[in-house]
Amino acid sequence: MKMRLIGDSKQNPHPDPLPEYRERGVGMVLLLMLMVMASSAFAQAPARDRAAAGGAGTGQERVIVDEKTEQIIRGALKYLASKQNSNGSWMASDGERQEVAMTGYVLITFLSCGHLPDEGEHGKTVTAGVNYLLNNIRPDGTFQPIGHYMYGHGVASIALAEVYGQTKDPRVRPKLEQVIRTIIQSQNQEGGWRYNPRPNDADISVTVLQVVALRAAKNAGLDIPQVTIDRAVKYVHSCYDRREGGFTYQPGNRRPGFARTAAAIYSLQVCGQYDDPQVAAGADFLFQNRQEREWFTYGNFYAAPAMYMIGGDAWEAYYGQTKTTLLGATRQQGDLIYWEPKWDGGRGVGPIYCTAVYTMILAMPYHYLPLYQR
Repeated sequence: MKMRLIGDSKQNPHPDPLPEYRERGVGMVLLLMLMVMASSAFAQAPARDRAAAGGAGTGQERVIVDEKTEQIIRGALKYLASKQNSNGSWMASDGERQEVAMTGYVLITFLSCGHLPDEGEHGKTVTAGVNYLLNNIRPDGTFQPIGHYMYGHGVASIALAEVYGQTKDPRVRPKLEQVIRTIIQSQNQEGGWRYNPRPNDADISVTVLQVVALRAAKNAGLDIPQVTIDRAVKYVHSCYDRREGGFTYQPGNRRPGFARTAAAIYSLQVCGQYDDPQVAAGADFLFQNRQEREWFTYGNFYAAPAMYMIGGDAWEAYYGQTKTTLLGATRQQGDLIYWEPKWDGGRGVGPIYCTAVYTMILAMPYHYLPLYQR
């Protein structure tokens, strides 16, 4: 299926105030204060009521990419293309290479913006990235150079599954089957995954990536055992904290957090648990803790599609608030636009990672990735 390229939509901003706007004048400040009061009142309503207020999914039609945001997306894609290595990969930074994971993130971003291998302005860039991943899959279904690091394995598998689902490239399927088989075989007894491809320990941060990869592969036509999905749902449920309505890193380990909760409810959604009460409770937790900055980039990589699937006013409010935050922090070099790791409590891994994730979030109203649809 050939996808639309960016630039076909004219869209409407949904601003949310930030301190940076105060310098624009008292009138603007008053207007923005009124808007944030309305937004805060909305955020106090239960997630299920927010979705019902606009009708499930209707927020997806109301939320569109305005012209300013589209220009930011175009500049960010040019920046990412300019940072691609000669072998087709991307690296996080000089200190943290993570080629496989970073290449997966960037490819997901280009796909989110409608760019497929050999199609569109960045088609050759996407092709080179896909070839890098395909060329670095070992016979045992793990990627090199990271080998036994399932975090990067999950991200790269998601990218390949989305590429295969949209292109049906015969080169991709056997490689995709290899990496998905590794995921299935690495699930532990509790239903989760950990950093090494062995069925031992598990945590929510690694589990979500494997679950999303399985869903993307299933969408693309691969056979995924239902028992694998059922066990994954059971593990995610075991991380739920009933007292706070969020999810923990592991069952009973640490307090719930924004990033962990976003990962968990997205995991449940891609497993088909859209109406699970814990998804609604988790969405409420995200709104109540949306100012948390410890894992801002990582958390919003999951929060964005989770809110998108909830739809309605929840998605409209989330996108408006997040978009305003992101657009107020861009950097520019000529026609290249990017983000520095401004948030994340010092845990950011560089501008390529941030730019990839933030661009993907801004581009979600294009509706390009099948993975983000119910």
